[in-house]
Amino acid sequence: MRKPLAIKILTRPARFVFWLVLGMVAGLAVRAVAADRLPGLEQYHRVVFVGDSITFDGEYVDDIETCLLLRYPGTKVEFINVGQSSETVSGLSEPGFARDKFPRPDLHSRLAAILEKTKPDLVVTCYGMNDGIYQPFDEAYFKKFQDGASWLHETVVKSGAKILHVTSPLFDYPTLKTKVLDSAPKGMTPFDPAYDNVLDRYSKWMVEQRRQGLDVVDVHGAMIQSVAEHRKTDPTYNLTRDGIHPNDAGNWLIAREILLHWGAPKEIGQMDSTELMLTSQRSKDLMALVREQQHILRDAWLTEAGHLYPGHKRGLPLPEAETRAAELDQKIHALEGQNSPK
Repeated sequence: MRKPLAIKILTRPARFVFWLVLGMVAGLAVRAVAADRLPGLEQYHRVVFVGDSITFDGEYVDDIETCLLLRYPGTKVEFINVGQSSETVSGLSEPGFARDKFPRPDLHSRLAAILEKTKPDLVVTCYGMNDGIYQPFDEAYFKKFQDGASWLHETVVKSGAKILHVTSPLFDYPTLKTKVLDSAPKGMTPFDPAYDNVLDRYSKWMVEQRRQGLDVVDVHGAMIQSVAEHRKTDPTYNLTRDGIHPNDAGNWLIAREILLHWGAPKEIGQMDSTELMLTSQRSKDLMALVREQQHILRDAWLTEAGHLYPGHKRGLPLPEAETRAAELDQKIHALEGQNSPK
């Protein structure tokens, strides 16, 4: 192949300088591309989320994926949500739960199938809310949670995947909707108004496990801090819609803390809601598409891997769900990276 004339007529020193400069420019370009990816996600291709109904609802997972698509389109990661309502990692349940039709689902019954079916590079876990059974602190319950969290960690690591532990979100009794309490069947022990103290203790223990090398994001501590700060000027401010399940701002806070852990810039940490992320109709359309796709795949994967919650909608056969997801992918990729400030 003939060399380009412009290079051919250069003297040897000039050619050396040319290629040196070209190499520097190429290096800068590579670094620019790398900077367009979150450092904490560079090694992963498939991230699986497990947890209770807060994860099943999936809003914080949707927020994470939408943020990445808008701001870091170079990050190509598949997110799979297999959260299950009412689930614990402790294996505990309580009298009267689900009107005694079935006990709380236990992650022990399905983790092996999840890992075998989904083959994740990284598992993100979020448990604790249900593990103290909404009662005052009990050493036996705490031990069950500790044993369950340790078992979860060891099982994931043995599978060859990495694991990120996320502490439980906030339990905010003052905003607990009466319908939650009214729906409790007879014989079920009432919620402890100070139950968040239990979650705080569980979360602090989880954070302490960083000394043992565990990767932990402290969402619980971040939520307590956020609520305390906002209530200085707005006593009605809250991060849950019913005292247990995060509202839009609460879900974004969970997503934000995980994104920051993965290396997102400080400006992400200054965002209290998704409003600064969803700044255009295109970005809002993108979020809607992500949620539609995630719900289709979540129901399909839950059905594929198996679960113990009768109330979950039966998902499509996985091949059919993936076909529908691929169709949505085309619309999603047409919108990603658009109208989002860097």
